[in-house]
Amino acid sequence: MEFLADYASFLAKTVTLVLAIVVVLIVVASSRRGRGKSSGGNLQVHKLNDFYKAMRERLEQSVLEKDQLKAQRKREAKAAKQAKKSETPSRVFVLDFDGDLKASAVESLRHEITALLTLATPQDEVVLRLESGGGMVHSYGLAASQLVRIRDAGVPLTVCVDKVAASGGYMMACIGDRILTAPFAILGSIGVVAQLPNLHRLLKKHDVDFEVLTAGEYKRTLTVFGENTEKGREKFQEDLQTTHDLFKNFVARYRQQVSIDDVATGEVWLGTAALGKHLADEIKTSDQYLAERAHEAELFHLHYAEKKSLPERFGMAASALIEYGVAKGWKQINEQKFWR
Repeated sequence: MEFLADYASFLAKTVTLVLAIVVVLIVVASSRRGRGKSSGGNLQVHKLNDFYKAMRERLEQSVLEKDQLKAQRKREAKAAKQAKKSETPSRVFVLDFDGDLKASAVESLRHEITALLTLATPQDEVVLRLESGGGMVHSYGLAASQLVRIRDAGVPLTVCVDKVAASGGYMMACIGDRILTAPFAILGSIGVVAQLPNLHRLLKKHDVDFEVLTAGEYKRTLTVFGENTEKGREKFQEDLQTTHDLFKNFVARYRQQVSIDDVATGEVWLGTAALGKHLADEIKTSDQYLAERAHEAELFHLHYAEKKSLPERFGMAASALIEYGVAKGWKQINEQKFWR
């Protein structure tokens, strides 16, 4: 009986907490209904030179003797004084793009590019650390168009690929004035693919009809549940080929050194092989390149963070509370009386 009473008390507390959170979320969502999605956000800027300097100084403090450290600090102070007298160092604006199927990161990328183009000049540089295996054509088309804005403004663009830039990811990468790749990064996949199941025969076997009504001969070429025709397949394949031709022309425009017919086969290549195909310009990781540039330029990392709406913040808080409640409950189960 004691076990049942303790368990019922824990269960009641958990259910009450979850219900309270749900009620709050419903009230907040209802109050904001009709106001539209919030578009606010803020641009976060961090100077990467300070990051590299802090790491170096921490290592020096651990490795060098006291007199060696003192001498090193004097040399650094002298070098900093001379640097102030020299010409203003160039600026490098560092962006990150971690792509999913929908290229969701373009929502931040577009604001970051808008901000840097208000200040950047042809004497500066933009470095994009790109990771993407591709995704939706229209989504990556928009992401690539954002990078074209940098090229059109005459600001040098360097794209760094440490892991993968394939398909839509390579569509973005090819816009760079230079493409740097890690030795085993994946590049290429200049092709288009579409696939879908068809359950028509299964439905027919069970005497289930599925009607597809359209206005326009090619409004629907292939369907999941309806009966597909050879004419529909031909049209679908024609559309894929049209998209592939646009993709090839896009790459050929920005990477004129490649033999487009040789690389537009849908294949992928590792970094060193991609270099031989002129899909990249140099074997080098983003870490190596930025560390080198930090010696001669000011590096600024830009990240546009969307502001979370009130319901979203409540949602995250609710998730944390639920996790805490569950963890606390299991702790009670394990540590107190429930396993007697």
